[in-house]
Amino acid sequence: MSTPTSTAPPPVDGPALPVTPMTPHPVDPNRPLRVASVVAGTGLALLTVLAVFGNFLVLKRLIAPGDPATTMTNIADSAVLFRWGIASLLTAAVLDVVIAAALLRLFTPVNPDTSRLAAWFRLAYAAVFLVAVGQLTGVLPNLDNPAQAQQSIDSFNTVWNAGLILFGAHLLLIGYLAYRSGFIAKVIGILLVIAGIGYLVDGFGTVLVSGYSLNVAQVTFVGEAVLIFWLLIKGRHLTLDPTTTTTVRSPSTPKP
Repeated sequence: MSTPTSTAPPPVDGPALPVTPMTPHPVDPNRPLRVASVVAGTGLALLTVLAVFGNFLVLKRLIAPGDPATTMTNIADSAVLFRWGIASLLTAAVLDVVIAAALLRLFTPVNPDTSRLAAWFRLAYAAVFLVAVGQLTGVLPNLDNPAQAQQSIDSFNTVWNAGLILFGAHLLLIGYLAYRSGFIAKVIGILLVIAGIGYLVDGFGTVLVSGYSLNVAQVTFVGEAVLIFWLLIKGRHLTLDPTTTTTVRSPSTPKP
């Protein structure tokens, strides 16, 4: 009959037990790309909601073009709504900074220099947009002076429309990066370039053409909407190819 092996720990002064080294968990190189995609998509979706609320549901509703008196009456009757509209636009400008950083991280594997340039254009646009929204803060204190308040509104429109040139340039570069990426459908890149051209036309048209009234971007914005869905749905599955250091899309089902 065999003698059972003792499982008691060795004495303190006995020989040290062998220590098995712990294998560190491998770092997933794809996680930063996936996080960047989700952050950019979420930021763009929130920015869209804020922009629609601030611009279309507040400013377009309260401002009567060519009628400062009516505009001031509308704003006076909805002062709280007007303040919320300004707050939403300011928040949108802050989100532009977050989106610029996320898109920079996402597209750096495609072309680092172009990605940085695209980010700088969006940051510059965010700064200009902040200046534009700042003009609206001079409206409420001057409700009893419609001409002065209207001048603040006109300054907002002028500065914002000029900033669209920077935003259009940003979209042109993002469209180029998307087209060249290999992980975003080329048609999305083309649509983004078209959207960028639309903003450039509106921006330069406002600056250079007196009485410019077209709004091309309202027709060419489709690429922006498609990009949001791609970032939130497909972007979560991005994978960095370790052999070529090129970002590729992971297959929907693993191959045996």
